[in-house]
Amino acid sequence: MRALPAPASSPSASPHVLLLASEPQSVRAAREFVREHLEKHVPDASSGHVDTCLLVTSELVTNSVRYGSEPGDLVRLVLDADDARTRVEVHDPVRRRPRRRPESALRGHGRGLLILDTLCAGRWGVSDRPMGKAVWAEVKAT
Repeated sequence: MRALPAPASSPSASPHVLLLASEPQSVRAAREFVREHLEKHVPDASSGHVDTCLLVTSELVTNSVRYGSEPGDLVRLVLDADDARTRVEVHDPVRRRPRRRPESALRGHGRGLLILDTLCAGRWGVSDRPMGKAVWAEVKAT
């Protein structure tokens, strides 16, 4: 697994970026990156806020690895956080936008966007990028 922090303009500059290999193990590295960033740069963040950010990160990175990239690609995690909110963006090379699937209790996967709807209540979306897309979500501080 490769997880490469991209250089920032200063040690406390925001947003912070992490480059990840397009592989399932990168989801864990992404969560660790987000947890460490919030502990260091937003020390007053509630445990509920941190947990929600970690779940959002897991869903976004998992979607990107599973549907937005191929083995050997890099996925870019961009994190911007302050006392009011945390924004998680995941960039991947595939332009195809994520789509909601019909809700089903029988399906073991494919619920990521429904989870974003619940956790972020309309504060998530997709932006086209020159080399693919970015799926982003904002979690309000609690």
